Amino acid sequence: MRKSCPESIAEDGSGRGEYKRSKPLALSEIRPVPRRGLSRIEAAMYIGISPSKFDELVEDGRMPKAIRLDGRKLWDIRELDAAFDAFSDEADLADDTWKDFGQQPLKR
Repeated sequence: MRKSCPESIAEDGSGRGEYKRSKPLALSEIRPVPRRGLSRIEAAMYIGISPSKFDELVEDGRMPKAIRLDGRKLWDIRELDAAFDAFSDEADLADDTWKDFGQQPLKR
């Protein structure tokens, strides 16, 4: 038997306690709607960093600034993707630097 997230546990007399939802799941709980605008915390989670680190990256320009929609700050997921892709371009340059470094003999 498949169990869903419980709102309450109902005893069925067997002592096991079966999970039972008092109302059906909303469609968005079953299949979340993809969103283009993310909150600050969601944007940080999407990138894979803490909200405070995300704030630093926004401040220094490595992550995009939020747009305002009726007083709410939202980050465009496409802009986040572009900013994150730029990090991999920077990493490629850094990798080349380390390759060059490894090819030169150390002087003692």
